[in-house]
Amino acid sequence: MTDLERLRHSCAHVLATAVLRIWPDAQLAGGPPVESGFYYDIELPHSITPDDFEKIEAEMKKVVKANETFEKMVVTRDEALALAQSGRLGGLSERDAVSQFKIDLLNDIPEGEEISIFKNGDFWDLCAGPHVGRTGNCKAFKVMSVASAFYKGDNTRPQLQRIYGTCFKNKTMLDEHLEKLEEAKKRDHRRLGKELGIFHIDEAVGQGLILWKPKGALMRRALQDFITGELDKQGYSQVFTPHIGKLDLYRTSGHFPYYQESQYPAIAERDALEKLSDEGATCASLLNGLETGTVEGYMLKPMNCPHHIKIFASDHHSYRDLPVRLAEFGTVYRWEQSGELGGMTRVRGFTQDDAHLFCTPDQVAEEVQSCLALVKKVLKTLGMNDYRVRLSLRDPDSDKYVGDPANWDKAEDALRQAVQTLGVDYTEEEGEAAFYGPKIDFVVKDVIGRDWQLGTVQVDYNLPERFDLSYVGSDNKPHRPVMIHRAPFGSLERFAGLLIEHFEGKFPTWLSPEQVRVLPISEKFNDAADEAVKALTDIGVRVSADRNADKVGAKIRLARLDRVPYMLVIGAREAESGTVSVRHRERDDLGAMPINEFVQTIQQEIADRAL
Repeated sequence: MTDLERLRHSCAHVLATAVLRIWPDAQLAGGPPVESGFYYDIELPHSITPDDFEKIEAEMKKVVKANETFEKMVVTRDEALALAQSGRLGGLSERDAVSQFKIDLLNDIPEGEEISIFKNGDFWDLCAGPHVGRTGNCKAFKVMSVASAFYKGDNTRPQLQRIYGTCFKNKTMLDEHLEKLEEAKKRDHRRLGKELGIFHIDEAVGQGLILWKPKGALMRRALQDFITGELDKQGYSQVFTPHIGKLDLYRTSGHFPYYQESQYPAIAERDALEKLSDEGATCASLLNGLETGTVEGYMLKPMNCPHHIKIFASDHHSYRDLPVRLAEFGTVYRWEQSGELGGMTRVRGFTQDDAHLFCTPDQVAEEVQSCLALVKKVLKTLGMNDYRVRLSLRDPDSDKYVGDPANWDKAEDALRQAVQTLGVDYTEEEGEAAFYGPKIDFVVKDVIGRDWQLGTVQVDYNLPERFDLSYVGSDNKPHRPVMIHRAPFGSLERFAGLLIEHFEGKFPTWLSPEQVRVLPISEKFNDAADEAVKALTDIGVRVSADRNADKVGAKIRLARLDRVPYMLVIGAREAESGTVSVRHRERDDLGAMPINEFVQTIQQEIADRAL
């Protein structure tokens, strides 16, 4: 546990102490540190709201001011159980009610492991620690929010109130954190996406299913055109595959059942469903039949790779044909818990800029490096130069991974050698690999310091084995290809959500849904505005004209609110001279210039994908 985690864990105890002073009948569950602070799960008849935060914080300040010592006391299991049954654990004193959550947590502690209680003042809690020395160390804190949470994340268990807080070493660091949170609110893609008309989520369609509106579709198309141009240069072939496939396909790949918890339920064939219905079969027998394969079924595809594998397998391949690079903007479907969904960044249906490369073992290093270079180019083009690289490996002690350990070793070695060529720091993390192979993930830090996992490259020896893929080698014998999975954007939905927040909706010109807005100062100059619109439309610029009767100042303000990069004001002088008065979203008034000169300037800016 880091020093900051220790401080936050200690502050969670300060919070618990304060809550118990206000509501002595509160039953406490767990209170761990988390990435941005800490939380404590509490069962309490009173429904805590933000109106209670000031009262809670006032009581926490008293606990901090008292500078109580955090004392560790090692006890036997029987002693801890007796304290829990008396209500003393997770309390300020003995109580009439048993500390049931503490008994449950006590039962989770393995036999032979040390059992300890931490005390500060009158508050005693079952806790392994560690803690800071005194409550006085927890001065820079803030109660942030409250939410509901099932005990241990299990919806069959009690629903508790989860109070979130944060704590830092000093007030300056706390203030900086709170400023970042305020900035994050300003950049929230859910708000900006609605204001800018980029996407919509409708309950009638379904949670986590994105409706791309016209402006969002233009932005998405710009991203797709960008990556497609790069793929064309590198010899990729574009393919299209259906959104659904037979269960047997995913049994072979291992997505069913290994990936089952993250998938939509299987869909029974209509004929099989009618037959089972006529036989009076139960829902349980139907589900069991789909599980075992005695009932034919289909699945919304959770990944594109099995479909691309079947395209590769449909043709005869020689070693001279390899590598085969298949690319698709393929939409996939994952079942996410409703509480985990969030705008565009955590969804149930999303489109990947997906590709699968089939190559010889000797080609793996070069192809992986080419994939990594593509991810780097994407990030550089968008000005996302602050990132780290994570090499995600299997956990040797886990049974979630499929395939021969020797193949895993080869795949991990190939990625390790490739990532070392990037010239960037990287970390190795066991247990983060996909079930079929290790991967390299790019974790990008945005302009306000948040981490986002985006592009990924994976080496896979297992799926070619499972699907019995082959090519004819120079010895005229069949050989097994190696498969590389890569997606520079990852999910277009998630990537777009990140871009909205990263740029605060002020996209570079090449990516902006509306690149230019022409502003005639009155209807007398609409013809001149139409000429400017045509000149720009003819070269592919996304342009509109504001012909409303508003004053030009109001039109400029509206264009700024809509984050339009360029505004062209046309009045009498401009109409007569064939010029436009150019204003920029950030650089303000750029002066007058001939329309042809502006056309050339913006054409070059878009072609260069300038930031």
